[in-house]
Order: sequence, then structure tokens, then C-alpha cells
Amino acid sequence: MANKVIVIGAGLAGSEAAHYLAKKGFEVHLYERRPLISDGAHESDLFGELVCSNSLKSFKLDNACGLLKEEMKELGSLMIEAAYASRVPSGNALSVDRELFAKYITDKLLSFNNIIVHREEVNELGDEPIIVATGPLTNGKLLKEISSIVGKKGLSFFDASAPIVKKESLDFTKVYYKSRFEQDDASYLNCPFSKEEYFAFVNELISAKKALIHEFDTKYFEGCLPIEVIASRGVETLRHGPLKPFGLGTEEHPKPYAVVQLRQDTKLGDCYNLVGFQTNLTYEEQKRVFRMIPGLENAEFVRFGLMHRNTYLDSPSSLNEDLSLKNKDNVFIAGQLSGVEGYVESAAMGIVAAINIERKLKKKPFLTVPKETVLGSLIDYILHSQSGYFAPMNANWALFPDSKKGNRESTIERSLLAIKLYREEKDE
Repeated sequence: MANKVIVIGAGLAGSEAAHYLAKKGFEVHLYERRPLISDGAHESDLFGELVCSNSLKSFKLDNACGLLKEEMKELGSLMIEAAYASRVPSGNALSVDRELFAKYITDKLLSFNNIIVHREEVNELGDEPIIVATGPLTNGKLLKEISSIVGKKGLSFFDASAPIVKKESLDFTKVYYKSRFEQDDASYLNCPFSKEEYFAFVNELISAKKALIHEFDTKYFEGCLPIEVIASRGVETLRHGPLKPFGLGTEEHPKPYAVVQLRQDTKLGDCYNLVGFQTNLTYEEQKRVFRMIPGLENAEFVRFGLMHRNTYLDSPSSLNEDLSLKNKDNVFIAGQLSGVEGYVESAAMGIVAAINIERKLKKKPFLTVPKETVLGSLIDYILHSQSGYFAPMNANWALFPDSKKGNRESTIERSLLAIKLYREEKDE
């Protein structure tokens, strides 16, 4: 049995894969090109660094992503472990201090003697067992190598991240604490708009100067649209989307016309990110327009929002059932490159790729992740969607067409039982 596996990329998926295989006794060679080569989005050389948001979405089991987290926990997820160790208040969401989160993952992986870290770029895929977890920023020679193997260019879309501001620079005569619909805590900061303020803000947002995108393809992912793109779809669109005021009224602001929410971004609580404010505005325009938000008139920006190019494969035509490439089956694809969208979903694919490559190397039969689980239904989607019309997918209840609000509890119970049985069978 070969006991050496190469993992390319130390993001969430690569970190999960390396962690799982190291625990199983494999010699893992983990390749990460940062800080040798910057990708323009990450800011540190830590493993598992979060770029777009510090939220891993809901932890509630009646939320599909929340249920996926529980499934990952059953499979020994490093990301879930790190998230709870670096958690910050955010109502029903599992949000983290980015630096503490990434440092936890990095320290954990470096504690394994059988994980050998290589700070260098990989441009070719050899014949050894390989997991490619280079994520949505895969580019250059490696992307060309993958494209040549699958017989077509990698598909792509543009993604965006939101700005972060210093809490001490906010005006708390206008900003107030409250979680929507009285969740477990009042952990969000809220900036209420009057109708006049809202319309003035939207008008400036739509006309603000945008940063240039040099790539030809400017197709956005609908689940993470820039705030200015949403605004351009109609003046009322934002207040029925990321700026919806419902459940955020107070005695002083009983019926705000729209509300911008800020979520804690650090354990200390000194920095907050603007929820839903992914953007492609120039930095100067971000300062000018976002300071029109009530309470942010003198906001100090720790980080501005930015756009970055995301890449993914046409998985239905490119991947085998075990996530290996059809034209080079020693190479397994994990993370967002496989066609899932979101932090949690990407990390989960890292675990599954590691399980599959472990079983292949140990000459054990392939195990399908049960479709009764969120993870299994997500994999089923990326492998069996219509090729050529494939688009990234995140965890959601639409993956369970027979599951409705009325029978959600039974869906959750079946999922938890199925993932437990899957874990027991793979460990036999």
C-alpha cells in the first residue's frame, strides 16, 4: 500500500484532507504557494484563512448548512473544531475570529510529524496519489494542466468580499445592538436608514465608480453578488435582501426603512464586517459611499472589499464518483474547484476526497456518501447535474425535493443516522 499522499493547497479543503490522512497514518506532503506567491486575496501565510466573510452560516440543524456542520463533526472535521475554538458572538451563525481560526488550523497541522509542508507552487500533476484543493483562485500553469486533462477550460465566475471597519470609529448614537427576531443574543450592530437616507444611499451606490476587472468573463455567482449589482436591479431590492429591516425594530427605531448589519470579525470585538456588502467599488468610492450609512460617517476601514476570480470544473463531465478526474484517476479534486460553493461545503469536500483516496490506496471498495445527508446530496448534485449548464451549489434544502418544513425533523433524523452509519462503515 502506498502511504504517501500529496495535497495541493492549504485552504479549508486541503487542510481537512491533510488532517484526515495524517490521522490515518499517511505521509502527507502539503503544498502551499503562499507566501512565496500572492494570490491577491489572502493576506497571511496561515492555513485555512477565510477571505470573504468570517461567518460559517447557521449552526441550527433546521438550516441545511447547519446540518452539514453536524455531519462534518461526525467525520472529525478540523474546521468545525477550529470554529468553536475561535467563535465570536453572531446570533444563530457560527462566526469566527479569522486570525485565531486560521492559526488553530495551522498549529494543528504543524503538530503532525507525518505532515511535510512545502512552501512552493505546483505546476504539474504527476502519477502519485494527489488531492488538488487549490480552491477558486486556481490559475496559471496548474489550471492549464488541469484543463488539458479534463479536455476543456475551467469554468469561472467572479466573487467578492466585504469591507471591515473598526468598532471604535462608529457612532453609537445611531448604531445599536440587536439580532434579528430576538435570536440567542444581541450580537449584531445595526445601522438604521430612514426612507430618504436609503434612497440617497442607493442612488450613490449605483453610480459609484467600480474597479476594473481585466478578465473577459464577468459572470457573478448569484449567492454572493456585489452590493452594487443587487442595487442596480431595482431601488427596493436591497431592503428586501441584505438590508431588510424585518425583525430589527427598536423603541427608538420601531420601523426602520432599511438596516445595514455589522458582524463581529475578531475575538476582541474591535473589528466588524458589513454583512452582505461584497463589492467591486474602488477603495475611495467605498469610503465615500459606505460612510453614507447612518453611524458610519467616520468609519475607519481595516480592509476594503474586493473582487476576485473564482474557478471551478464542469464536474459532471470531469469527475468520477469518487471525485477523481476521469482522465487521470490518481488525482482527486476537493473544495470549491469541485463545484461546491461556501466555506463549509468546500471543507466537507476535503474530508470526502481524503476518505476516498484512503480507501483506494488501502484497496477497499468505494463508499458513496448517503444521499439522505446534506453532504451526499451535494456530491450527487455536482456529479450528476447537466454538463455544460453546471453552476456551483451550496448546502440548501432544495437538494432534498421531498423535504418540506412540515417534515424537516424527519429529514434531519435520517441525515444524522445515515452519516453515522457511513462513518462506522468507512472505519471498519
